[in-house]
Formats: sequence, C-alpha cells, structure tokens
Amino acid sequence: MHKICTPSILYFGTPVILISTVNENSSFNAAPISSIFWLGWRCVIGISAVSKTCENLLRTGECVINLPSEDQVGMVNKLALTTGSSPVPQGKKSKGYRHESRKFEIAGMTPVESTLVNSPRILECPVQMEARLIKVNLLAEDNEIQRGNIIYAELKIVRVHMEESILMDGLPNRVDPDKWRPLIMSFQQFYGLGMKLHESTLAQIPEELYRTAEFNSIQESK
Repeated sequence: MHKICTPSILYFGTPVILISTVNENSSFNAAPISSIFWLGWRCVIGISAVSKTCENLLRTGECVINLPSEDQVGMVNKLALTTGSSPVPQGKKSKGYRHESRKFEIAGMTPVESTLVNSPRILECPVQMEARLIKVNLLAEDNEIQRGNIIYAELKIVRVHMEESILMDGLPNRVDPDKWRPLIMSFQQFYGLGMKLHESTLAQIPEELYRTAEFNSIQESK
C-alpha cells in the first residue's frame, strides 16, 4: 500500500563525485557532492551557492569531476562536514561543518596535473573528467526563501581519464560495467552496486550511437 509521505530529502540514489577546483591562492579544494547527471559529454551539477566549490567554479570557469569507486569510500568520508569556506556559512555551521583548507591532505588524496584545465585530478579516483563551466542557473527561483541558495551548473567535459582496470578488454573507449563499482549515496548513506540483475534491451544498441553531434568539435577544440 502506498502512503502520502513528506521526506526531508529525495536522495533515492546517485553517484558520489569529488569535484576539484583551484582556490584564489592557487591551493586546491575538493568537495564530495551527489547531485549530478550526464547527457552525452555534458553534465549538470547542483551545489550550494555559498560553497567554496561554487566560488572557485564561478571564478575560474573550470573543474575536474572525479568519480571514486567503492574502494575510496573512506577517503570520501574524511571530507564529510568540512568546507573550504571561511568563515563557515551559517547553514553549514548549524549542521556541524568546520573550515578545512587542506582537503587533499586530510583525505589522503594525491593531486595530479590535468591536461586541459588548471584544476587537479585526484589520482586515487578511477574516473577523472576535466570540465569547463558553460552556464549557471539558480534553483527555486519561484520561491523567495529558497531562491539563491543553490545553483545548478552545466559543465562540458573536455577530457576523460580512465583507470585501465575498469575498461573492457580490447575496447579502450568503453567502460566495463562488471568492473566499474561506483560509490552511491542514498539518503545520506554510502552504498555500492550489486551484480547485474537482468540483461538490458537497451544494451543491444551500439554504445557509439549515443555519441552526441558535438563530440568531434570537443575533440578538435582541445
């Protein structure tokens, strides 16, 4: 039986990412978020408008989206309740956040130079996507109380780095979903993926047919 329900959050399960950016003093910031989705080589992220990540992203126009696997859950968890913003925004302070400028050090992450953007990649993450900011939008513009608190940003992926261990044998441009074990956030808890449940009819479509028309132009502009 279904019941009318009013949960405080609607995080039914999305991948965790670590978004890395450059601070104004050239040091590095990294923050875990789980509001993200992809369409082709574009993605949309949702972040607090008063976060250090948002500040850096708006100033530099770039970032790296790093995807941790299940193996990096401890590393990600060390960044919980930390923020690069100083002073700590009131909304985060009320939740117990503290200022931390040494995100990479405390999490045990290794910064690696990117090839097309200045933001660092995170060595330990199996997937690293260099990205440029395309557009920023305000969430909840119809609500005077919520308006301006959260942004959603469109990013263009300009280069992807993959750990060889998650690629299909003999197919260097395809991820093997039986090898890739993303970290998932569901209602504030960490989860992984189980084994494949059923053959997918959609999997009969060659993956290459999903390449968007802009793919070649992205490659040529690098």
